[in-house]
Amino acid sequence: MKDAEATNGVVDHGRALLDLYDTALPAVFGYLGPRCGDAALAEDLAAETFLAACDAVQREQVRQVTVPWLIGIARHKLVDHWRREARRERQLRAVADVVETVEDPWDAAVDAATIERVLASLSAVNRSALTLRYLDGLSVSEVARLLGRTVQATDQVLARARISFRQNFGEEDR
Repeated sequence: MKDAEATNGVVDHGRALLDLYDTALPAVFGYLGPRCGDAALAEDLAAETFLAACDAVQREQVRQVTVPWLIGIARHKLVDHWRREARRERQLRAVADVVETVEDPWDAAVDAATIERVLASLSAVNRSALTLRYLDGLSVSEVARLLGRTVQATDQVLARARISFRQNFGEEDR
């Protein structure tokens, strides 16, 4: 860490992170690899870890740049990945439940693709509100908390989002 010290004894955390990179990368990858079970995913999460570390250094949110600190970031990135996967599985199960009522498997695949396209066409807040409420099964108050809105504002967002979804879904059918 001696190279990372600037004049007046102030630590340059950016330099410290660069100095630590060669030592920390095998440790971060070693932490992620066995937990992911997939080398490519572990590499992606390691890259995300170092990007998040750079961001924290740039925002001056770092007290000390160390390998354990980087492992902590890697742990958060891994948990975020697991959450995304769980959310995706819930979405697929929700779509599969809807699809089971459709007799032709081709129609089911088309309906699922249409739903994904319609959701993607909505604004981010509408897409988030609908996904959290109907695919993730959260209550309106939980959705409000996650979106940083009041319950009343979230009710209004959900009402507008449902209208937009229906309109866009109708356009997709044509």
